[in-house]
Amino acid sequence: MTSKKEILIKFGERVRKIRREKGLSQEELSFKADLHRTYIGMIERAEKNITLLNIEKIANALEVSVSELLRV
Repeated sequence: MTSKKEILIKFGERVRKIRREKGLSQEELSFKADLHRTYIGMIERAEKNITLLNIEKIANALEVSVSELLRV
């Protein structure tokens, strides 16, 4: 079983990878997702345990499905 920290790291890396592929800064993603820029950074650094609602906001902002975003 994957440790809690491992899944946060993998998810954060996935968000960062897709964000960069889309050519977005953390600030641009935060604006599109209606979340604070520092929160996006904390997710990418695995410092926050993100909620399902915020996963959906980020997926929509990145124009990917939730399942694609969760493919870690």
